[in-house]
Amino acid sequence: MPRKAGLVLALSSVVALLLVCSVPAYAQSTITADNGVSAIPGSIKPTTDVDMGEFSSPQMAVYVVLAPRNESELSDLLANVYNPKSDSYRHWLGKGEFYSRFAPSDAQTAAIADYLRASGLVVEQSSSPFLVRASGPSSTAAAAFRTTLRTYRNQRGIDYFSNASAVHLPTSLASGVLGVVGLSNTVRLQSHVVLPLKHTSPPVPSCEAPYPTTAQLFAAVNSGTPFPFGYGGGPGCNGLTPSQDNSIYGAPNLGSRGKGAGVNLAVFELSAYTQSDITTWAHTFYGPAYTPPLVNINVDGGPLSTSCPAGDECFPGYSGDIEVDADIEMQLAIAPDARHILVYNAPNDNTGQTELDEYARIAKDDTADVVSSSWGICENDAGAAYVQAENVIFEQMALQGQSMFASAGDDGAFDCIGDGTGTIVNVEDPGAQPWVTSVGGTSFESFNPDANPNPKYPAGVETVWNVDNLCNSGAPSAANDYLGGFFWCAATGAGGGGNSQFWGRPIYQFGPGITNPYTTYGNGTTQCSLAAVGKPCREVPDVSANADEYTPYAEYCTGTDPTSTCGSFSGSQIPPGWFGVGGTSLSSPFWSAIIADHDGLWHGRIGNANPLLYLLYNLDSHGYFNDITGIGQTTNNNGLFPTTPRYDLATGIGTPKMGALITLVPQK
Repeated sequence: MPRKAGLVLALSSVVALLLVCSVPAYAQSTITADNGVSAIPGSIKPTTDVDMGEFSSPQMAVYVVLAPRNESELSDLLANVYNPKSDSYRHWLGKGEFYSRFAPSDAQTAAIADYLRASGLVVEQSSSPFLVRASGPSSTAAAAFRTTLRTYRNQRGIDYFSNASAVHLPTSLASGVLGVVGLSNTVRLQSHVVLPLKHTSPPVPSCEAPYPTTAQLFAAVNSGTPFPFGYGGGPGCNGLTPSQDNSIYGAPNLGSRGKGAGVNLAVFELSAYTQSDITTWAHTFYGPAYTPPLVNINVDGGPLSTSCPAGDECFPGYSGDIEVDADIEMQLAIAPDARHILVYNAPNDNTGQTELDEYARIAKDDTADVVSSSWGICENDAGAAYVQAENVIFEQMALQGQSMFASAGDDGAFDCIGDGTGTIVNVEDPGAQPWVTSVGGTSFESFNPDANPNPKYPAGVETVWNVDNLCNSGAPSAANDYLGGFFWCAATGAGGGGNSQFWGRPIYQFGPGITNPYTTYGNGTTQCSLAAVGKPCREVPDVSANADEYTPYAEYCTGTDPTSTCGSFSGSQIPPGWFGVGGTSLSSPFWSAIIADHDGLWHGRIGNANPLLYLLYNLDSHGYFNDITGIGQTTNNNGLFPTTPRYDLATGIGTPKMGALITLVPQK
């Protein structure tokens, strides 16, 4: 792959001693019982929710997650392909090669399958050699894994089931098993789109309505009182246009070469959408001759399928169409000349099995160069088995040279709020994964470019996204309209960020500010539990971009299906179908498209973006990123973690200087 020799030389001096052990170890240590079975580490999630009694279902499906074969070789290879001094640097694995080198042996898979059959379960076809699917009555599944299944009720009155004791397997099998997915139904992924509260359009033609005040937000919540609001040059003052997106963050003027030419972008989706919406959006900004290069790829029957893993619950329909349209339109705003936008789509379920199928398909196809997911769940709800199953897939993608981006979440430091399961300090999966780039949120606050098609970056204005600093853990008071800070984390949002519950700090994550007063260390349970005790934990976000619904992007989305989110409100917008939208659902595809622009210019994949991004950060942070410092700003935290000079847990290493990141020439 072509690359600047000078850059590689500079980077190699930094990484020579660092990329020695860049892969997190799998949690394979087991606790052997006297009866010849062993507990799978991390297979139980302690809870204080109310136990409602035994869970029983006539059928349920599970995935047994198998560990990779040749793990030391896998670790070494991941280190080498991202080490500029290695002969293997950016020598990506070919399609299918990951399976041939690292998939569990036929004997190991057969042994697991035989045990499941002998336990009374039916073994079914799975989406990956690392997953063994089985189904049967819940009582049979519980007996096979020597656990009990209970129904719980959380603080919001929502019932769910989960295993109440650790999963056990025969000791001869347990060492090759990472966990069992499907014994809990708390893994329903959420989208991360945020809309402004009730407002009116500003006077035409000016779109320069001021940023909303706390008094306006309080009135909108309490009495439905609208406030005047408009932002950017989109139709009806409904958000930033593609020209404004690119101009603010300094996109280079390189023609098609700098707009994703030849690159396959992909989005991970869990909802049906109306494809003609994308055409309308694109024709508005690029003219009637432009044809969006969409390719729809359905997994497990697609988002309208009524089939679902046994005992699971799926949600077919258009309920997430606002997310799908936002993801695609954002990628097209930054990389309009991409070869294809691959829209991978599966039913959204409650156990995470359809999501694993979709990620496995993206990796198996190995067609997408750059992937973005705006769907996620807090780590505490995901559980150790699910995140480890994902990690194997993301390692595969990293070795194949595929770049994976994900939203950091929209509830500040309290990501489980978005799942409806609590207010603990927690971060978003899959963004917290070691081989995923987590993208947080910022705001342009007082800067409104109106209809100016080529606005400059507002230096010193961009802040962390936390509307009027309302998201926090504060008790009800006059400062939050006696609703409490957590209410506003959900109502108006804030950029996600914090320390991983599961993953240790990857070796690429180094530099000023990475170790800080808020850094946590592995304790074997609640802090990077899959890492060695004492190891620093993975920190997110890695990078950020504008995500404030009050400094929004222009989206077009309609819908006639009764399940459509867009159809429930967009027809009454002015003009119909157009509205401004925010959330880290926008910043993730934004960043994915920047890397697509880079790949297009350099004619090849960079793979996982984090090793390059952190190296650029250490070489010349101000040349490649806008540092969100919090200095002189009243919005200076994401509800818990403050913005500081250099890296912080609210905005990561900063927002993009697109020209520098695409050309590898730093900008001042």
